[in-house]
Amino acid sequence: MVTIRKARHGDIEAIYTIVYDYALQGLMLHRTREAIQQEIEAEAMFVAEEASSIYGVAGITVFDPSLAEIRSLAVNKSGQGKGIGRKLVARIVEETKQRRIEKLLSLTYQVPFFEKCGFHITQKETMPQKVWKDCIHCAKFTNCDEVAMVVYV
Repeated sequence: MVTIRKARHGDIEAIYTIVYDYALQGLMLHRTREAIQQEIEAEAMFVAEEASSIYGVAGITVFDPSLAEIRSLAVNKSGQGKGIGRKLVARIVEETKQRRIEKLLSLTYQVPFFEKCGFHITQKETMPQKVWKDCIHCAKFTNCDEVAMVVYV
């Protein structure tokens, strides 16, 4: 049975491998081991685990009391099609509620998946906290092809 839990230092290499595979495909930004470690220390990263193996990962970044972002959502190939991605999203939504944050943002290529999780399409311009903190530093800033989606929690 897959369980979702907060990531621990011993998970860094498994998380890095999953994220690296997605980054190689251009589906998410690369994350260093140090960045992953910082998110773990901030209790901002979760993993999907079964039988001591990590199958998926998701992180949360809080911009302010009104907005958080689900980041680095990824499931390895052997874990795909088993509902792990949905469980990770549900855990990040729960975390967003616990922190009393109004809405959760995702920049994604996976629109149908996030629609099934209750998100709807929005304009990036309605999320200046994200744009001016992260997007401005991205190589795709002037030609971003990701879709902004949001869910109110």
